[in-house]
Amino acid sequence: MEQILISACLLGAPVRYDGRSCPFGNSRISLWKAKGLLVPVCPEMDGGLPVPRPPAEITPGGGPGVWEGLARVKTRESDVTDFFIRGAQAALDKALACGIRMALLKQKSPSCGSCRIYDGSFTRVLVDGMGVTTALLRQNGILVFGEDQIDEVPFYY
Repeated sequence: MEQILISACLLGAPVRYDGRSCPFGNSRISLWKAKGLLVPVCPEMDGGLPVPRPPAEITPGGGPGVWEGLARVKTRESDVTDFFIRGAQAALDKALACGIRMALLKQKSPSCGSCRIYDGSFTRVLVDGMGVTTALLRQNGILVFGEDQIDEVPFYY
């Protein structure tokens, strides 16, 4: 079995913007963990952001727009796009170094969201889209699933 990149917060690490975690209990995760297949990442921390940190959202265009130079990642006070780009690159580097072809990342995150992210208005409105890290991983052929899509992960994992 191959290793799987996973958001550290899903494993219980307190790395979210609010200093909390969001552990995701699931029999598949327990099995993968027991077999030593999980490679945790937190792109936001790996990009240089502290914990806790102000919440960030992506302006319209989402993760792909960031890579095209059309969207930015911002807090209410500042532009943090460069941190998100560095963190995404660190996640990709780790995935490539480990030969990883699949990731399970935290939905709604401006880094890790795979289907839904906040719209950039800081009004808790979700839109279809993906985060900066997810976009980069997918551009490099890595399958990315959100924790709510774990049943869609191919059976050989």
